[in-house]
Amino acid sequence: MDRCYYNMQKISKLINLKGKLHELSIPIVMGIVNVTPDSFFEDSRFVSEKKIAERTEQILMEGGSVIDLGAYSSRPDAEHISEEEEWNRLEFALHIIRKTAPEAAISVDTFRSEIAKRAVGEFDVAMINDISGGEMDDKMFETISKLGVPYVLMHMKGTPQTMQHNCNYDNMIQEIVLYFSRKVEALRKLGVCDIILDPGFGFSKTVDQNYELLHYLSDLCIFNLPILVGLSRKSMIYKTLHNTPEQCLNGTTVLNTLSVMGGANILRVHDVKEAVETIKLVTKTLEPC
Repeated sequence: MDRCYYNMQKISKLINLKGKLHELSIPIVMGIVNVTPDSFFEDSRFVSEKKIAERTEQILMEGGSVIDLGAYSSRPDAEHISEEEEWNRLEFALHIIRKTAPEAAISVDTFRSEIAKRAVGEFDVAMINDISGGEMDDKMFETISKLGVPYVLMHMKGTPQTMQHNCNYDNMIQEIVLYFSRKVEALRKLGVCDIILDPGFGFSKTVDQNYELLHYLSDLCIFNLPILVGLSRKSMIYKTLHNTPEQCLNGTTVLNTLSVMGGANILRVHDVKEAVETIKLVTKTLEPC
C-alpha cells in the first residue's frame, strides 16, 4: 500500500474515551474478555474472579488501550440468553475489572440498550460495542445519544443465530458502504459524535467474502471515521489453514498486519502483546523516509 495514502487516511481520527481525546494516527488494541461459557475460542473464556482479574492485568500490561467485555456469545448459532442473564454476567465481571483497574477504559459488547445504559451509568463504561448496529434494539441509537459514549457500529445481517444464512449480496462492499451511510446519518441526526465502524468479519459473510472484505477494507476510509477490525482467531483463518482457533495466532498476526495497512485504527484481539507489536512494526515500516 502507498505510504502517502496510508498516512492520509490516518489524519483527524479521534476518539473520546472517558473525557480524554485519543489520536488514532497510530492504531490501538482492544483486548477481549469473554464471560461466556461457549465462546468459539476456549482460551478467551474468563468466568472466575481470579481469571478475570488476571486477564485485566494482562491486557493493560501488554499495551492494550481498551478492555472489551462480552457476556453474550455472538458465534454462529450461539445460544440466545436473556437480558437478565447477560447483565448478571457483566455485573460480576465489571465489579472485578473496576476493582483491579479503576481507571481502565472498558467497552461493553452488547446489542441491548438497557444494558448499555446500566453499564455506563453504574460502572463508567467508556464505549458500547454493538454487533447489530442498532437492528436488534430500536432504542440503542437514542440511548447512545443520551449516554455520550463512543459507539462501535458493526455490519451484520440477521442475528447471531441466523447470520450465516444471510450471506447473499449483489455487491457486498457496496452494500456495506450503503449500510454505514444510512446508520451514520441516523446517528449524526441524534447528535452522536464518536462513531467507530466495524465491517463485521465473520458476521453474515462466507470465508471468501471475509477475504474480499479485507482486500477492500480501505474503501471504508471514505467515511473518515475510525475503523475497528476483529478477526482474531476466526474461522476465516482456521478454515483456510485447516487448523483450529488455538493454532491461529500466526494467521491472526498476518491478517492484522494487512488490516492496519488497509486503514484499521483499532484491533480487537485475544493476543494483545502480538497485536501491539504488529502495530509498532507496521507503522515503523510506513513512516515517511
